[in-house]
Amino acid sequence: MGRQGSALRPLKVLIPGLGRRFRCGGLAVEQQLVSAAQTLQPAELVTYRQQEAGYSFLDHLLRQWPATTAADAPLWLVSWGFHVPRLLRRLQGRAVAYHAHSAGYGFQLPPAVPVLAVSRNTLGYWGARSPRNPLFLLPNLLDSQFANGGEERQIDVLVQQRKTSSYVLRTLVPALRARGLKVEVQREWVADLAALFNRSRVYLYDSADHWRQAGVSEGFGLPPLEAMACGCVVFSSLNHALADHFTPGVNCFQVGAGTLDADVERICGVCRGKLTLPATTGAAVTAETLQADLWRVLQDVNCHWDRLASGAKPLLPQPLPLGTRLKRWLRRWR
Repeated sequence: MGRQGSALRPLKVLIPGLGRRFRCGGLAVEQQLVSAAQTLQPAELVTYRQQEAGYSFLDHLLRQWPATTAADAPLWLVSWGFHVPRLLRRLQGRAVAYHAHSAGYGFQLPPAVPVLAVSRNTLGYWGARSPRNPLFLLPNLLDSQFANGGEERQIDVLVQQRKTSSYVLRTLVPALRARGLKVEVQREWVADLAALFNRSRVYLYDSADHWRQAGVSEGFGLPPLEAMACGCVVFSSLNHALADHFTPGVNCFQVGAGTLDADVERICGVCRGKLTLPATTGAAVTAETLQADLWRVLQDVNCHWDRLASGAKPLLPQPLPLGTRLKRWLRRWR
């Protein structure tokens, strides 16, 4: 059931702020989503922790918009991990959806709140946890600035310190330098990351330890896709959503593949032109694809809230029988 010819609800995309402490991939994704949505309907970024000049603030908007799911009221989009449960409580009685990046935060979604998952890994998590909520797949945009410029590559191996395992930083990097490779460890924010990727032959991305310690998942994994688009050969871990994009031995190599010698041999082989991959591209979402997917998803989400506004009752998940819950508790206790 589509909404062709009907106006969509104004979209309010919630972010905590735009300052340095909020700067991350999740913020960039929400900014891209708003830019795409603005071609389809009224849409804006709304902050809720830090007030920003030129942006609406959630406290002010909640006083302006009463709690209603009517067709002319906003659709509120939440996304920021641990902030989601509190935001959903504040937005109770309003049309809301969850733009899900990482999975594993442990909270339960209220019945009928739609989930816009950025990866199949996250989609599967919510498909198991909230099987009666409307679920959608909406992959992230790979920005057009990330492209192979055909430049000379002066850096053999590029590593970004953030999210990278101690194995890569303390064991693999010294071993590669001992073999004469030029390895650059990027520690600060880079204004032109595409240019840095275009100067590098190999990009190492090993985030499994980081996300295991954080207790949540790799939501999408944009950095290795961006590096690949710029012509780097990617050595990556294959945790969570990274398995959506990468096939080891086809369009990437696994980093930490059994032994240090295996990693060093393969990386040196790539840097010295002795080892290649059959494919050097991954799944990429263009601005046109994102716009088309977003239009389809927002139509369905708006239809869903139209039905609830007209009196339809949301489906509820089937509770576990008491006996099953007791058996699980006993297993955990033992």
